[in-house]
Amino acid sequence: MRSSAALAAATLALLLAPATAHSAAPAPPAAAAPGETVRLPVREALAQLPVHAENREGYKRTAFKHWIDADKDGCDTRAEVLLDEAVVAPDQGTRCKLTGGIWKSPYDDRTFDNARSLDIDHLVPLAEAWDSGASTWSPKEREAYANDLGDPRALIAVSAASNRSKADQDPTTWMPPAPGYRCQYASDWVADKTRWGLSIDTAERTALTDILHACPNRSITVTTAR
Repeated sequence: MRSSAALAAATLALLLAPATAHSAAPAPPAAAAPGETVRLPVREALAQLPVHAENREGYKRTAFKHWIDADKDGCDTRAEVLLDEAVVAPDQGTRCKLTGGIWKSPYDDRTFDNARSLDIDHLVPLAEAWDSGASTWSPKEREAYANDLGDPRALIAVSAASNRSKADQDPTTWMPPAPGYRCQYASDWVADKTRWGLSIDTAERTALTDILHACPNRSITVTTAR
C-alpha cells in the first residue's frame, strides 16, 4: 500500500497534469524561407500571419519605386499587367503603347475597352505594406514589392473609380463593391501578406476572419518573396 505522502503526491501530479498540458502555448509556425512554396487552407494561412499594431510614421509613396521595366522589353509594370489581364488582347505599339483591348474590373464587375480607364491596384496598398513591415525593408525590396509580377494576385487591373475608392484601406474598412468577388479578395489579401511576410493588426484579423468564415476554406499556394 502506498504511504499517505506518496498518494498525495500522485494525486497532485494527476490534478496538475491536465492544466499544464492545456496551458502550454503552441509552437509558432516555422517561417518559410524566401522562394519556398507553401500550400495551406486560407483560414490557417490567416491564423499564421503575425499580429502587430500598424505604424505609418515616415511613409512616403516614393519609397516604393514604380512602375519599372524590369525585363527591358519596353513595357513597364503597368503595361505588363494590362497585357496579362486583357480579356481581348490590345494592339501593342511603339514604347508599349496599348490600343484596343477589353478588360474586366473584378472589384466592381465592369468591362472596359480603354486601358486609360484602368488603374493597376496594389492588392495590399503601398501604405498598408509600409504599416505592416515594409518600413524596415531596403529600397530594392520595396521596389520589388511595388512591381511584383511574380504572383498574379499582387497587382490587378481595376476601374479607376474602384481603385480610388479603396485608396490605402484594408478589409476592415473597404471590400470590393461586387459581392461575388469578396471571398477571392480576402483570400488573395492573405496570400499577398503571406508572400511578403507582412503582419496584420487585430481589427484586420477580425475582419478577415469574419469574411473568410462565410467562404469556402480553399487552400492557397504561395511562393514567398522574402
